[in-house]
Amino acid sequence: MKSEMIEQAYQLAKARYAELGIDTEKVLKQLQDFHLSLHCWQADDVKGFEVQAGSMSGGIQSTGNFPGAARNIDEVRADVLKAKSLIPGNHRLNLHEIYGDFKGKVVDRDEVTVEHFQSWIEWGKENNTKLDFNSSSFSHPKSGSLTLANPDKGIRDFWIEHTKRCRDIANAMGEAQNDPCIMNLWVHDGCKDQSVNHYMYRHLLKESLDEIFAKKEPMMRDCLEGKVFGIGLESFTVGSHDFYTAYCSKHNVIQTIDTGHYHPTESPADKVSALLDFIPELMLHVSRPVRWDSDHVTIMDDPTTELFFEIVRAGALDRVHYGLDFFDGSINRLGAYVIGSRAAQKCMLRALLEPKETICKYELAGEGYKVLALIEEEKALPWQAVYDEFCLRNDVPVGQEFIADIDKYVADVTSKR
Repeated sequence: MKSEMIEQAYQLAKARYAELGIDTEKVLKQLQDFHLSLHCWQADDVKGFEVQAGSMSGGIQSTGNFPGAARNIDEVRADVLKAKSLIPGNHRLNLHEIYGDFKGKVVDRDEVTVEHFQSWIEWGKENNTKLDFNSSSFSHPKSGSLTLANPDKGIRDFWIEHTKRCRDIANAMGEAQNDPCIMNLWVHDGCKDQSVNHYMYRHLLKESLDEIFAKKEPMMRDCLEGKVFGIGLESFTVGSHDFYTAYCSKHNVIQTIDTGHYHPTESPADKVSALLDFIPELMLHVSRPVRWDSDHVTIMDDPTTELFFEIVRAGALDRVHYGLDFFDGSINRLGAYVIGSRAAQKCMLRALLEPKETICKYELAGEGYKVLALIEEEKALPWQAVYDEFCLRNDVPVGQEFIADIDKYVADVTSKR
């Protein structure tokens, strides 16, 4: 697409938005400061680099067998950098503990140290990429159905130690990059069938969390992620949304909203305004649940768009962290990165371009039809021209032009794996 055409379209869009009181130059600066946290596990279908790794378990599942998945740490890094080169702006990388640089050695989860992520820290510095982190409680012989809520003290202590070490690693990452590392804690703990010890499990989880969070780590931020249920754990989830909402509110901990972890009729967007008066910040894990937590690639669908609109409407841009969390092995994985990331950016751009002040004025004046009219008109405003300009200024392919770049990467790199 010729740059002259893009610039002409942008100037027309700029004028159109100016009529509504929207400064597109200001919005472009805001979008430049909008940093996604790309998830490393899209590159290899959540396999990781543990020598002793087994099959995936713990209520999650990656489906598909599209050729070209990353097989080692170098290939994951190469794929992530290629994806970043096709996504405008500069973005973070979110690591799970199972992606440590173990150098062919067996390192159990309660033995992991900063040493196993030192090469990631150096890689982040070299590639201007800040890191976020996650503990990994799934796909391990000791994970079973219960980890931090396990009545067996030995198993529970194993996972407590694992999580403590992950917080140490996250803090070291934050110190090295001079920016707090956001560490997400999600455990799959639950029951497949009927159970009667719900309170006991939740009390154990609370006690485990209290012990884990006892140590102050100044350069990392903790967040907790709930879920309705996981595969094989359909009847009861210890770390439910209610449980973590109460815990985060009481202990001033960030709460994670995973768009695939709610009942299909619930709106993740509605959680934003419900939570922000009671917890310090939010972490997002953005995916696309088809039927239930299938983690399809994010697109600019209504639920995702509404989520970003709610953040902007709440004035919470500086209180939300934006992670992606889809892992689709049925399509080109690099394409998934680019499509999902750009879709999230487009949702945020549309939210930033909304004539919110005018709509709010109409709403408070009781002029409901004008509210509805402007919300509907916003959908057809030339936001795409603004996004194209954003891509142009960041020197990345505009529109569908990234497809050719991905095809070339397939021919030169992933097809040879």
